[in-house]
This record gives sequence, C-alpha cells and structure tokens, in this order.
Amino acid sequence: MAAPSLILASASPRRRDLIARLGIEPARIAAADIDETPLKAELPRLYAQRMAREKALAAADPVAHVLAGDTVVACGRRILPKAEDEATARMCLELLSGRRHTVLSAVALLAPDGTLREKLSETKVRFKSLSPQEIDGYLASGEWHGKAGGYAIQGRAEGLIAWIEGSHSGVVGLPLFETRALLKSAGFPIG
Repeated sequence: MAAPSLILASASPRRRDLIARLGIEPARIAAADIDETPLKAELPRLYAQRMAREKALAAADPVAHVLAGDTVVACGRRILPKAEDEATARMCLELLSGRRHTVLSAVALLAPDGTLREKLSETKVRFKSLSPQEIDGYLASGEWHGKAGGYAIQGRAEGLIAWIEGSHSGVVGLPLFETRALLKSAGFPIG
C-alpha cells in the first residue's frame, strides 16, 4: 500500500524545513489564503486552533492529506501581531522584555475523507530584560519581519531568551512532537 500523499498548507520555509526533519516531503505546497483577523474577544488558544483548521480546510484535496499550522504569540489574553513594520516589532519586543509569554502552535491534519485531526502545543518563553540598544540591534537585523510577536527564535532572538519551557520547534512554527503524532495516526510512515 502506498504512503498517503501530503499537501503542506503553508508558504513558510520554516514549516517546510521542520516537516523535512520528520522525513516527510510534501507532494506540494498550497498556501491557504484566509482572513487571519482575530474575532472580537477571541482567546489566543482558540484563535490558533481556528486558524490551523481554516487553513487546512481552505486547501482541502480529495486525494491527499492537508497539513496546516498556525503559531500565535500571546501575552496574557492579548494576541500579538505578525510584525510587518519596525514600529510593530518594537512594540512587541518592548512588551515582551523581561516577561514570560506563551507561544501557541496549532496543527491540523485534514484527510481526503474530511476527517480532521488537531493538536496544540503550548510553550512558555521569557526574554531577558532588553535594553534599548538590544532592541535596536535586533530590529536592525530585519529577521522580525513577518514573525508573530516580532521575533524569530531560530535566529538572533534566541540569544535574548532567558528560558523556554515546551516546544522549540513549536515556537519556530510547527511543533514536531504533535505533528508526528498526527501524521502517524493518519498512517504516514514515520520511524
């Protein structure tokens, strides 16, 4: 019996690299174009799960499984934006400086028959207290662009993080433990 085919519903190169760590090569990439605006008073956990589910459903395929994910940086009940400009990235870093925050990484796997499997990874992260010079230096790197919460843990920001409790890969964008469990439950051959 042939292994199931997988579509990755993400244009993120980080998610492609992470799924490759499990020995999975997607048959194709199908970035889901959905409205990612949080609903009024939507909690971060529910928002992450809804985004992963909607991305998977938007890329549904009658002959392949669709894997989708979403990563949310939350400070309390507040969902931090993806930083598209330096002012937003600065606001996020100033808010996170010296504080603990939560990174929620949801994964959804949609089977061709419409069966939906979902998992959620919750990771606690704390930045050191950041000086204005450290924030300026990080902003100058540009790696914050398009990143939830204005930082990329897999880059220079890792040197500013005092501790992490949970899934490093989840903070990068795809929690591998949870993703592996979903894929195995759907019959993907993973060692």
